[in-house]
Amino acid sequence: MLRREVFKSAAILPIASWLSCNATADTKSEAYPEQAISNLCRRLKPIGRILELEGYYVWCNTPIADDDGKIHVFYSRWPARKGMGGWINSCEIAHAVADSPEGPYTTVDVPLAPRGKGYWDATTCHNPHIQRVGDTFHLFFMGNSNGKTNTKRIGLATAKSLEGPWIRPDKPLLEPGAEGSWDDHCTTNPSYIAHPNGESWLYYKSWNTADYTNGSGRIRGNRKYGLAVAHRVDGPYRRHAENPLVDYSGLGENRQCEDAYVWREGGLFKMITRDMGVFNHDVGLYLESRDGIQWSEPQVAYYELAHYFDQPPAPKHLRRYGRLERPQLLFQGDRPTHLFGASQGGKFQTASGIVLALEEN
Repeated sequence: MLRREVFKSAAILPIASWLSCNATADTKSEAYPEQAISNLCRRLKPIGRILELEGYYVWCNTPIADDDGKIHVFYSRWPARKGMGGWINSCEIAHAVADSPEGPYTTVDVPLAPRGKGYWDATTCHNPHIQRVGDTFHLFFMGNSNGKTNTKRIGLATAKSLEGPWIRPDKPLLEPGAEGSWDDHCTTNPSYIAHPNGESWLYYKSWNTADYTNGSGRIRGNRKYGLAVAHRVDGPYRRHAENPLVDYSGLGENRQCEDAYVWREGGLFKMITRDMGVFNHDVGLYLESRDGIQWSEPQVAYYELAHYFDQPPAPKHLRRYGRLERPQLLFQGDRPTHLFGASQGGKFQTASGIVLALEEN
């Protein structure tokens, strides 16, 4: 039995006990068992919305500080007329700058836009994740070629400056696995770690195309997280033998997660993701690992949005209202200082960025 399988089997019972504690509760912070709340969650304080843009849905806000202390955010946006589903076939990645994490932000350029027929990223560019490695900025992202999920692929654009120019890849960075594997449908939601041993570690989300649950019929897959490793940032990447590393399908009821962000701090690997049923669909999950392979039982990484902000009632066209999704961290110096995310709503009742401050321990 693989170490991963032993770990998963041991983890299910404690998770199940937390779930039973919360089975009849609402989604208020008081509903969660004390041991289920992470230290990170306790340190988060609300700042507000950013990048509320008329005529656009805004998603996937990934921040980075430059050498002068200015904050750059690379974010996904698509025309409001496309509705929430426009991310899959009409999205581009824009770049905004501010003097402080709370803004205000000014959009300065569009580094990545769909390139049209014949390209692997023909119809959308989404899921930006910015990292500086050495003297080069690396903008990981997802593109697709047919406006559907089955051609989602992770790519990598590079530049010597946050202002560009960005060198666009001719091929994806990571293709799906072989037919029938857990990750045969796509590769998406990248999160990158420069490992202390000199390797490049790329965490990614995928699922199996023909996934079934309890014989009840075909679903849209159960999202899991895997790892691909390379000697260079630009690959080639090889899949880790113990994939998938984060898999909640064994808990039943199609529990899963997505939107993982991975970092190293205090000698540990740490991960925040959006929950998709482990506790509920409105909070984040927090995990830790000593080796980046075997991950702890999840705790709550952040609460539902109503814990931080008062909002008007949900309009009928926003069915994911109240969730904080796509968590990404801003590092200033050597520590994370703010959590950036995205949520439906805002001034124009589309979607915008969200910023929470992360207080020091």
